[in-house]
Amino acid sequence: MIDPVVAQLQALVRIPTVSHRDPDLVDVAVFDEFVAELERQFPLLHERLELTRVDTHGLLFHWAGRSAERPVVLMAHLDVVPVEEDAPWQHPPFGAEIHDGAIWGRGTLDDKGELVAICAAVEALLDADFRPAQDVWLSFGCNEEVSGSSAVLAVEELRRRGVAPWFVVDEGGAIAAEAFPGVAAPVGVVGVTEKGITSLELRVDGRGGHASTPARNGPTVRLAKAIARLDRSPMSASVPDPTVELFRRMAPHAPRALRPLMANAGRLRPVLTRALVAAGPETAAMARTTFAVTTLSGSPALNVIASTARAGVNIRIMIGDTVAGVLEHVRRTIDDEQVQVTVVEANEPSPISPYDPLHDDGAFALIESTITEIFPDAIATPYVMMAATDSRFFTEICSRVYRFAPFRMTKAQRESIHSYDEHLGVDALIDGVRWYRRLIERIPA
Repeated sequence: MIDPVVAQLQALVRIPTVSHRDPDLVDVAVFDEFVAELERQFPLLHERLELTRVDTHGLLFHWAGRSAERPVVLMAHLDVVPVEEDAPWQHPPFGAEIHDGAIWGRGTLDDKGELVAICAAVEALLDADFRPAQDVWLSFGCNEEVSGSSAVLAVEELRRRGVAPWFVVDEGGAIAAEAFPGVAAPVGVVGVTEKGITSLELRVDGRGGHASTPARNGPTVRLAKAIARLDRSPMSASVPDPTVELFRRMAPHAPRALRPLMANAGRLRPVLTRALVAAGPETAAMARTTFAVTTLSGSPALNVIASTARAGVNIRIMIGDTVAGVLEHVRRTIDDEQVQVTVVEANEPSPISPYDPLHDDGAFALIESTITEIFPDAIATPYVMMAATDSRFFTEICSRVYRFAPFRMTKAQRESIHSYDEHLGVDALIDGVRWYRRLIERIPA
């Protein structure tokens, strides 16, 4: 027999709520269908909680607790990224089929699984006539995948109401298996900050013309040289405090040879920095700002010299670096006045939320202890999140913003996010519901 929460997730994954940066490409009817289906699947949540519509399809629920002094915000988003037509999915991306003990489909991990787990936990508590000790807000964005405005508008609505959250929990880390070489135990990573996300366009203009008479150093060549210079010149690396704490907590579970380095990561920070950079792109991203050239365009035909060549650069800014510093680095490295650098979007790294007992007033400790209760084999720890979430906007009204999805994920599952074969284990989903329920039940008066 299928658990009801599995059927609920299946129903919502089958609705392809794909976001696009161009609003004209968004299928509004599909998002309407999703909002209606969410109400059918979780009737008590809609009957007993106050709902405010935000942006086009964003949802902000208010669950009145016994006190409004220290409200809590739980976040998720209902939109997903597109599916590439040629991607080799084993099962239909919007089929939500069950195979090998998992639900397969776009959005199971990012982020409908989390949305359903939150709603199912709240629905069960409402059915039991439970009332939380503090107000609980559920903020579900509708355009997170395109850095849309729904989260910004939700923050504005909370500010208008005078709501200053005690803490916020959004998507982010997970109960990650195979997270670090030699560490057998899963790691329950909680994002206490996230890298800033900045996107640039590099553009070179020229005369263009017939491909039979090319001039030296045309737009495409000049752009290629700029890209190559940027690729050869990374910014300096460093290890921020949350990463030091991550390694310190993992040290007892690491191979014996690595324990001294990890246990003394703070004192041996330069050595750890060099080790992370040398170990490969994933670990290097933990220690420095990254530059990824993601889009390229030039001539529309093989026999035409491009009059304009463009490249998009996606930058994830490390804690300690700034947008201004990144732009200075890009312009200095390219060193070509013919290459125009335009800022498409710019976000600084998020502030670091407290996680150590000396500065934590109990928010991180509550999240950490709930992880330990539901996932006793996991190492709960702070970390720096590489990707961007809607929660970065909530740092304007809350100093305790945490990023954690309470699902067990293998390395293959984590690699499937924004790729193909995205899937969430049935047991993992059920444990996720249990985690949210216990978190809400344990919110102190």
